[in-house]
Amino acid sequence: MATVHLRIGDLVWGKLGRYPPWPGKIVSPPKDLKKPRGKKCHFVKFFGTEDHAWIKVEQLKPYHPHKEEMIKINKGKRFQQAVDAVEDFLKKLKGKEQNSEGKGDSKGKKTPKKPLKILDEDDEDLSALRDPSEKPVKDDPHFHHFLLSQSEKPASSMEPISKRLKIIEEDTASTSIQAADSTAINGSVTPTDKRIGFLGLGLMGSGIVSNLLKMGHVVTVWNRTAEKCDLFIQEGARLGRTPAEVASMCDITFSCVSDPKAARDLVLGPSGVLQGIRPGKCYVEMSTVDPETITKLSQVITSRGGRFLEAPVAGSQQLSNDGMLVILAAGDRTVYEDCSSCFQAMGKTSFFLGEAGNAARMMLILNMVQGSFMATIAEGLTLAQATGQSQQTFLDILCQGQMASTFVDQKCQNILQGNFKPDYYLKHIQKDLRLAISMGDMANHPTPMAAAANEVYKRAKALDQSDNDISAVYRAYIH
Repeated sequence: MATVHLRIGDLVWGKLGRYPPWPGKIVSPPKDLKKPRGKKCHFVKFFGTEDHAWIKVEQLKPYHPHKEEMIKINKGKRFQQAVDAVEDFLKKLKGKEQNSEGKGDSKGKKTPKKPLKILDEDDEDLSALRDPSEKPVKDDPHFHHFLLSQSEKPASSMEPISKRLKIIEEDTASTSIQAADSTAINGSVTPTDKRIGFLGLGLMGSGIVSNLLKMGHVVTVWNRTAEKCDLFIQEGARLGRTPAEVASMCDITFSCVSDPKAARDLVLGPSGVLQGIRPGKCYVEMSTVDPETITKLSQVITSRGGRFLEAPVAGSQQLSNDGMLVILAAGDRTVYEDCSSCFQAMGKTSFFLGEAGNAARMMLILNMVQGSFMATIAEGLTLAQATGQSQQTFLDILCQGQMASTFVDQKCQNILQGNFKPDYYLKHIQKDLRLAISMGDMANHPTPMAAAANEVYKRAKALDQSDNDISAVYRAYIH
């Protein structure tokens, strides 16, 4: 294919890794921003976002000759908005050219330039780039996938991921390992050569397994309802007949199930994980359970010569699908390190919190706060209605203040639309509140807010809202 010569100002389609092409414009990089070593590349500003990235020449195509082709193969609201932004740009450009021909150049007037937006890898504003109804990893390649760090020298997209991790040691002895772009740097996670097993394909587990497979991991799956495995088998996963068989076949086996009883049964029950554990085998418990359950599982796994790590995840079904979970790990540090590529595939950040049980404690505290907050938001919405105030106006005001967040906006909009499709089951947040309250009792620490919220969720469960989203707690206030 003939080489296409591109220059600054040209409109292009830029592609990184496995992600679809996106419309952009070749621009001059900041003076202090060095070009990556290696193959020739251009600095591109992408339309529809404020993202910039170095793109290799062979991953660039001229905009106009390939426009119809790209529109046919790419879908999604964010993509269409980006294409519309290009068309708006061209119209304005044409208008300026016509004005300059009629009036001549204006001297001494310069259009002020907007500062280049170079987002930090943990910038929460990145959520604005996502359409809640879409999967940004597929439809929007710029969502957290080639952002430049403001505090560090930009890393080349060709660098191995092992060189692009940010490791933070804190005084608390916890460690955070953050992939520089969340899910996978430009789609280039180097998967571990270890065989991975995964038990439990619920709301969270399904997204996790999908991302492990996308990033090239060899995964064997098992689920209590076997039919749920079919989709992943089609995507390249292997099928395990029992938890014991999966643990026996694999080097690292993850599990993500609903509650402490399910977690214990999976390990200790008939054909359970424990029967497949041999010296050196790793078991990673990702379920949100109580510290006592973690201690028990750790003891039985290590008694067989196995290695144990707990790694519950903070997030929702959407974040699981997007590979944007936050992973809290504790237990065997060497297992944590062995799971590095897996954690990079499934999440944006992982924290190592020390001895087994610490991650369970931290996760219960986080979910206690989230559950209590959701109940309070629902209470505010219903009180607004009861006092003759507009619920939509209440939400609009809320989202302009200090409490504004994607979580608040999405949950409230869903409530106003009567959409309670589960992103995180109400029954699970009530379980977490109950476990957090129990943990407070054991520590002789008061949890009155959580206790009050727990009662509201129990009321919602009595109204058959268990299998709806946590936002269905709203219905406890209107019945």
